[in-house]
Amino acid sequence: MSEVLTWSVVTDQVDDRHWRVIGGRLRATFGADDFAGAAAFVARIAQAADAADHHPDVLLRWGEVAVTTVSHDAGGLTQRDVDLARTISALADELSLTGKPPKSEIVEIAIDAIDIPGVRPFWRAVLAYDERKVGSSSELADPAGVGPTFWFQQMDEPRPQRNRIHLDVLVPHDEAQARVTAAIAAGGHLLDDGAAPAFWVLADKEGNEACVCTWQGRSNS
Repeated sequence: MSEVLTWSVVTDQVDDRHWRVIGGRLRATFGADDFAGAAAFVARIAQAADAADHHPDVLLRWGEVAVTTVSHDAGGLTQRDVDLARTISALADELSLTGKPPKSEIVEIAIDAIDIPGVRPFWRAVLAYDERKVGSSSELADPAGVGPTFWFQQMDEPRPQRNRIHLDVLVPHDEAQARVTAAIAAGGHLLDDGAAPAFWVLADKEGNEACVCTWQGRSNS
């Protein structure tokens, strides 16, 4: 149950009306008619999570519930996440809730640095974030599970005339091209699509960068 599954295997095993692999996590957003209906769904998720002894992050808004699951102890997605996702999909069907996959995005902030061990403690302290291992590296995560994750990208040499902080917008794999097209239509331009569909590098008219990212084309896909 703790074996890490590839993202393509997970994608094939969950209900695509609801779930997408985003940033190494499994995420779904559900729509409800009102706050009470969404809250009732959260209560059912809590019961199912306790029964499975596997607890997702759940974000409740008016008429909307976002659910994210990953097996932190295994460092990735496992059969526990797949089974929990299936259970939650069944609960959504019982309550006649609809999936909203395009809203299931995650934003990460990337900081390019030469001395990552020297830079990372500052951001951990100023943000009051937790540090967690991801493969051979680590990232900073909001302990409340709400704010964006910060990760650090190794630079070989200084780049004083180029921004060194950019946003990664992690979207469902079937939403990425539409997001890229919309960004370009809104005045942006494409800098690099050589790594697509893993990511497209975009910039606004003044050169500030953002990457639209999916799980596809990556090492665990």
